[in-house]
Amino acid sequence: VLGASMVTVGIIEGAAEGAGLGIQFLKHVSRTLLLLHMVDVAPFDGSDPVESMRTIERELGKFSDDLAKRDRWLILNKLDLLPEDERDAVCDDILKRLDWQGPVYRIAAISKQGTERLTQDIMNYMEQRREEEAEGEGE
Repeated sequence: VLGASMVTVGIIEGAAEGAGLGIQFLKHVSRTLLLLHMVDVAPFDGSDPVESMRTIERELGKFSDDLAKRDRWLILNKLDLLPEDERDAVCDDILKRLDWQGPVYRIAAISKQGTERLTQDIMNYMEQRREEEAEGEGE
């Protein structure tokens, strides 16, 4: 049976050692097929989105090599908080610094900008995985 996707909110430094929801949350995440990393491009606390993402990646890897290699999509959120003429540059900088190679979605969740495409792509991904699993069982 296929699990759903999971947004990796709530993973903090030290999660793999039990900090915060720690191992309980990581075990829950490990039952999913697709990890959605939602990164605020304009964090209210002034934190660096790239460092936040790297923390998540490190914790996933410490907990499980399999989890660290799971399909992952990057969602750059809160674009509406940036001046329109700065959005591409900020997003491109994040992608370059992360050396991100997977799918990327640029959204403003509060206004639903970009969310329809994201949800459709998630649904298509999950359906494709279900079909692959069904084909694998039939062999």
